[in-house]
Amino acid sequence: MGCTMERLLWAWMILDSGLCSVSLPEITDWKFITECVKEHNRARSSVSPPASNMLYMTWDEDLAITSRAWARHCVFEHNPQRRHPTFSSVGENIWTGYPPSTFDVTGAIKSWVDEKQVYDYDSQVCRSVCGHYTQVVWANSYKVGCAAHLCPNGVQKTGFGPTAGVLFVCNYAPAGNVNGRKPYESKGAACSGCEGTCVDQLCRSPDRDSDESYYWTRGSNYVAIVVVRPIALILTFAAAYAVHHFYPDIFCYE
Repeated sequence: MGCTMERLLWAWMILDSGLCSVSLPEITDWKFITECVKEHNRARSSVSPPASNMLYMTWDEDLAITSRAWARHCVFEHNPQRRHPTFSSVGENIWTGYPPSTFDVTGAIKSWVDEKQVYDYDSQVCRSVCGHYTQVVWANSYKVGCAAHLCPNGVQKTGFGPTAGVLFVCNYAPAGNVNGRKPYESKGAACSGCEGTCVDQLCRSPDRDSDESYYWTRGSNYVAIVVVRPIALILTFAAAYAVHHFYPDIFCYE
C-alpha cells in the first residue's frame, strides 16, 4: 500500500511539474504577435489561384482581447458574443490540443490552412471541414487578434477528458465566410483589384496596415473611473474637512 501511494505521489509530482513548466505567450508578446501575423499572411500570399484583392493582414489589440476572454472559458466552441468597437462583424477560428507542451502557433495555424486540400476554389465545394482555411484567406479580413490559454482541467466539448490542454483562438475583422461568396477574387494579376502597393502578392496600405489599439477609446469611462473619480473623492473629503474645521458650528439639514 505504501509503495503504491509513493508511486502515485511521484506520478502526480511529475505531471504537476510538467504542467507548471508550460508557459504560453501573452497577447502582448511581440514574438507571438509577429508569428500570428506572419503565418496568416504567408497563407494569404500563397493562395492558388492567385488573388487579385487579397489584403495584407495586421494585428488588432481588441480582437486579441476578445480571443483571450473567450479562450479562458476552455470550451471548444465558437464565441456567440464577438464584439468590436469599430467593425460590425467579427470572424473566429479555434484550435485545441494536448498536452500543452505541444502547442505551437505555426502548427495550429497550419492545421487551418491545410484544409485547403479539401476545398475547391472554382466550385466552392468543401469535401470536409474547410471554414478555418477560408477565413484565414478571406481577402477582406485584414485584422487579426489571437490568444492561447492553458486549460489545466481540460477543454470542454473535446475527447480530452480532464487532461490539460490548450485553447487557441483567433478573431478576424471584418468577418469572412459569407454565404455564396468566394474567399477572394482571382481576376487578373495579384493585387490588380485593390489600391495601394503590392508586396508578396498582398495589397498594402499605410493607413490600413497600422496595428490597432483601442485601450483608451474602448472605454471612454476608463479614465473617469481610474483617474477622475478618485481625485473627486479626495477633493470631496478635503472640502468637508475644511468646512468642518473653519465652521464647526454649521449644521446641514435635508
